[in-house]
Amino acid sequence: MASSKARKRRKRRARAASAPGPEAPPAEERPKRAAPARPASGEEEGPPAPWGNFPLVELCVLASIVMLILGFFVVGGSRGPILIAAGLALGSIGGLELSIREHFAGYRSHTAVLAGVPALIVLGLLFYLAPAGLPQLARAAIGIGVFVVAAIALTKVFSSRSGGDRYRFAPPRRRNRR
Repeated sequence: MASSKARKRRKRRARAASAPGPEAPPAEERPKRAAPARPASGEEEGPPAPWGNFPLVELCVLASIVMLILGFFVVGGSRGPILIAAGLALGSIGGLELSIREHFAGYRSHTAVLAGVPALIVLGLLFYLAPAGLPQLARAAIGIGVFVVAAIALTKVFSSRSGGDRYRFAPPRRRNRR
């Protein structure tokens, strides 16, 4: 919770920013920078999901945790590894969806995670479909090249969506000391 002094300071800054003084250039001369909307309360909220308030990602991760626990500890035989693989895939899809939504909204940068997806797909395809004579080093170089190209493209997309920032991480959380 913010103190009353911090709230007053924020209100003064907001008033000062909205009312241009004599030293501020006119509105048409100011550089226009599209910044994402941030709540004034100090708590950051991520971009809204397309399906509204329904906790789809949270339920997806919960189902993956249940599948992993069942696969590791309860179910034996050939179904255990299938449950483990399905749990890992479902959890990864849930996390990937959130990363995509935050990255393309300009909220937080997830460039490395998102660039790793096409690189892993290409490496998987090379594992199964590449000729047997293709050296492992060449396969790794192709995967790294795909990662680099995807990372450059994703950085440009995030920069255009975030108002010019190349990256934005979560701010460090402050503990209330009393």
